[in-house]
Amino acid sequence: MLKKSFVLVTILCSYVLFSQSDPKSFTVKYIDDIIKVDGIMDESVWEIAESASDFHQYFPSDTTLAFQQTDIKMLYNNTTLYVGIKLNTEGDNYVIPSLQRDYRAGGNDNISLMFDTFNDGTNAFLFGMNPYGVRREALISNGGSGPSGFTTSWDVKWKGETKIYEGYYICELAIPLTSFKFRQGETKWRFNSYRFDMQSNETSSWMKIPQNQLVYSLAFMGDMIFEKPLGKSRTPMALIPYINGILAKDYENNEEFNNFNVGGDAKISIGNGMNLDVTLNPDFSNVQVDNVIVNLSRFQVALPERRQFFIDNNDLFGSFGNERDANPFFSRRIGIAKNKDDETIENGIVGGVRLSGKLNENWRLGLLNIQTEEDEENEIASNNNTVLALQKKMFSRSNLSFIFVNRQSFGEYDFLEETDRYNRVVGLDYNLASADNTWTGKFFYHKSFARDIGNRDASGGMDLRYNSRFFNFGLRGNFVGNDFRSDLGFVRRQDIVAARPFVEFNFWPQKGKLNSHGFRISPNAIWRPTLDYKNTDYNIFLSWQARFKSQEEFSVRMFNRYTFLTEEFDPTGTDGAVGLPGDIGYYYTSYEMQFQSDRRRVFSYSVQPGYGDFYNGNRFVMEGDLSLRLQPKMLLSLGVNYNSIMLPEPYASRDIWLVSPRIELTFNKSVFWSTLIQYSNQADNLGINSRLQWRFAPLSDLFLVYNDNYFVNTFMPRTRSINLKLTYWLNI
Repeated sequence: MLKKSFVLVTILCSYVLFSQSDPKSFTVKYIDDIIKVDGIMDESVWEIAESASDFHQYFPSDTTLAFQQTDIKMLYNNTTLYVGIKLNTEGDNYVIPSLQRDYRAGGNDNISLMFDTFNDGTNAFLFGMNPYGVRREALISNGGSGPSGFTTSWDVKWKGETKIYEGYYICELAIPLTSFKFRQGETKWRFNSYRFDMQSNETSSWMKIPQNQLVYSLAFMGDMIFEKPLGKSRTPMALIPYINGILAKDYENNEEFNNFNVGGDAKISIGNGMNLDVTLNPDFSNVQVDNVIVNLSRFQVALPERRQFFIDNNDLFGSFGNERDANPFFSRRIGIAKNKDDETIENGIVGGVRLSGKLNENWRLGLLNIQTEEDEENEIASNNNTVLALQKKMFSRSNLSFIFVNRQSFGEYDFLEETDRYNRVVGLDYNLASADNTWTGKFFYHKSFARDIGNRDASGGMDLRYNSRFFNFGLRGNFVGNDFRSDLGFVRRQDIVAARPFVEFNFWPQKGKLNSHGFRISPNAIWRPTLDYKNTDYNIFLSWQARFKSQEEFSVRMFNRYTFLTEEFDPTGTDGAVGLPGDIGYYYTSYEMQFQSDRRRVFSYSVQPGYGDFYNGNRFVMEGDLSLRLQPKMLLSLGVNYNSIMLPEPYASRDIWLVSPRIELTFNKSVFWSTLIQYSNQADNLGINSRLQWRFAPLSDLFLVYNDNYFVNTFMPRTRSINLKLTYWLNI
């Protein structure tokens, strides 16, 4: 009862709406012509187009018009939205790290266009270009409230060319209307654009956005009004077959593999707002490898989803609950499983379907069903995995969402315990976002079901935040029951009640080198209900952070921690080491600094040293990243993470290294070669991943991928593979 009241009270919290400045607008004229996309804009039809101009500065100030102005014109016919952009510049010394698609926008010259086609302030399509004609596209979800809602893995067909002139450059885009989803008969989309100009050290946007908000927030958008109502969103059916040949050897088990796989995906439009994705025998061998991390905690970590099948409308399925402690659906669970030795291994996917998108102005629907293979040798059952998500828009930008998750084993298996034959979760989330994004939040309650499950089978929580120019605060708390299970989700730890409030004060100096600086205080505490609500963890976090007008950033942080270990734990992960004893509390305080140099420079770096107590010993840490840009063909980077853990006898002390050099070569806008080497003595692995990609046609690729893994102490090989994969995107 206490838990349900906790969630109910937070849902009833009132919030205040603050009006934003009147939105700007322009009319998109209808034409019968077909415009040649060449970066010249010499067609006479451009003369009738209205402009989206008068860009506002976002950085280093947000109180003036941009010094380097941008002028955007749009026209459309029955099939295509044409965009022509003139971007004024101080010169032609552009910052372009590489020619590879889906670049990171910050720290280089580019412009991005955001289209909220359903006018809901929650989701948007993004298209971007830089002065060299390199393109990117992304999906923005959750109102543009953070990086987790910015997905660059999304791909779609469109054209774009640029041409550089003296004092400006022109971007010209032709985006098929089939690349969008929208209502038939629509006459207005919400729109905004933001631009990075490295020569003048300026970030600007069409709609004025305060610096305390993210530049891609969907709360600050104007209107683009179509001269004639739009017709049907006729997205063509796309078939994406693949063939993949792989040679591999497992040196640990002395096994060789020689496989040839065939499969593919299909994308089918359902009405004006829905997509149906179908996959058969999917293969993800070309997906970029995960970055290895140093994990000194007792708990697992979540890594981002990069598989294309799971990307579209991913927020509809994956944004429930609490990302840190209890997310009921985490798509990366599909395709992996625990073997009989409790090791995580790959589990093949037979096939699946995914229906997602907008039902109408106020409702979104997501339905996912995937069947995985059985592997009796490793005692892995075949499972059917189903997720149903339903979202209802509330007020201006908020929504109420329902989720149902079901994992059901198929067949009778002697090795399968009764409690593992199925697992289900149902839940309700209320996502709050005020019109001007001053108030944001989430309130949720989820319940799990399985055979012989206990009665502490729920999770819930709240996250209410106030964001203003000078003062921010957050009231955050959640609980995860000791019996709560979500086999397809991410549950970091069970049996907790957590409180994580924070307060932040920001200052914006009118003079001097500082652009902004501020203090943050965040006391976090965790209690364990099964231990009579014993306080087992707390962390008092204090920080001061500063951003300079020259783009450097500096921060100092203090952590005052308490950890009560309920069982033995060795934070060094040393084989055979004596673990720190359980049923004991540890108090420890540590300090960190971080400096990030100007990313516009040919050579940039970040450094983060730290030192302090660590359980009953000490820890020194040094993290750093180096980046050398030989633009636009080559980008060299090096990541280093060093931890020196010193514990008293008889406990283990250890130096933990993670070294990650990366080389990225972009021969042109179609051929890319990247090599990542990751040395981790914590994981006892030296991994080499080298990937050559040739985009020979729109969204169609030939990949040559080489993977090699060694033990770090002996440098004996562990696994080695090379595969050649061809994918082709065919619109029907």
